[in-house]
Amino acid sequence: MMNTNTRPTLYVVGNINVDVIMSTLHQWPQKGTEAMLDHSELRPGGSAGNCALALAALETPYRLVANQGNDYFSPWLAQLFPESSLYWPTYSCETSLTFGVTHPDNERTFFSNQGHITRLSQDDVLHQIPLFAGNGDTVLLCGTFLCSTLLVDYPALLQTLRQRGYRIAVDTGWPPQGWSDALRGQIADWLPFCDILLLNEVETCGMAGHEDLYTAARTLNRQQPADAACVVKCGPDGARMWCGERLLQAAAHPIKVVDTIGAGDSFNAGFLTACLHGHSATVALRWGIRAASHAISSSPRQYLDWNTLKTCAGEMI
Repeated sequence: MMNTNTRPTLYVVGNINVDVIMSTLHQWPQKGTEAMLDHSELRPGGSAGNCALALAALETPYRLVANQGNDYFSPWLAQLFPESSLYWPTYSCETSLTFGVTHPDNERTFFSNQGHITRLSQDDVLHQIPLFAGNGDTVLLCGTFLCSTLLVDYPALLQTLRQRGYRIAVDTGWPPQGWSDALRGQIADWLPFCDILLLNEVETCGMAGHEDLYTAARTLNRQQPADAACVVKCGPDGARMWCGERLLQAAAHPIKVVDTIGAGDSFNAGFLTACLHGHSATVALRWGIRAASHAISSSPRQYLDWNTLKTCAGEMI
C-alpha cells in the first residue's frame, strides 16, 4: 500500500465504536426502576471515531485505521467511513458499544462492553498503513488502554512506525484498571518513540505518578525523543505544551458547554491539522481549542468545518 496523497495524511488508529448518549440524569435511580431522560443521541464514537469525524469536517486528509465486528452495528459504522472501512478486518464478535449519561454539571458517566476494539492487533494496523511515510505523514494512536491486544505490542508497533518514517502522536485516555507502577513501566518502553503526547490534566498526573501538573508533564516529556511535545488539555483553562525547557500556553474563550463527550478528540483533530499545515505550536494549540470548543457547545454534535476555521484563522496565527 502506498500513500498517493500530495498533502500529509493523518492515520488515526484505535477505537471506533457506537455511542448511545442520554441526558440529563439528575440522580441514580433505585434498582428495579426506570428513569425517563429528556434527550438521546446515537452516533459513532470512541476516541478514534470522534477524531476522524472532526478531521473530515476540517477537510484534513486522514484514514481511520481500525477493525470491526460482525453484528448489525458493523455495516452502519462502516458506511460512515467508506474510504477507511474497506481495509478493516472483521472479527466474529459484537461491536464495541458505549452507553453514556450526562449529569447537570455536564460531567458524564460511561458504560462500555468489550467488543471488537479489544481484538485490534498490530498486524491489523500495519497492513492498513503504507510501508513508507510521505512528507509530514503522522500516525495518531487513540484509546490505548481499551485496545488491549494492541497495547501489548505498543513498543514494537511504535518502533516499526518510526522506521517507516511516520511522526507519532498518542492519546492514551484513562486506563479502566487505574494507574499502577507496572502500567507506568509499560509506558516507559514506548514513550521514547512518541513525538506528541496528547493528554488531559488527570491523565498526565496519573501517567507520571505526580500530583503536580508541571512536574508530571516535564517528567513525561523527558522520556520522549528530543524536540518532542507533551500537550495537556486543560478544559476551560485552555491547553499547555511542554517541549524541553519551553512551556507554551493558550487560553480558551468562555462558551456555553452542552456536551463534553469527545472534547479531547476534537482538540486532537484541530491541533494535528495545524501541524500538518506547517503552523507553529502556538497556532496548533489555538486550533485545537477552537475545534474542541465548537464541538462541546453543540447538540446534536457539530464539528468545526474548514470554512469556519479559515474565517478566524487570521486572529489565531
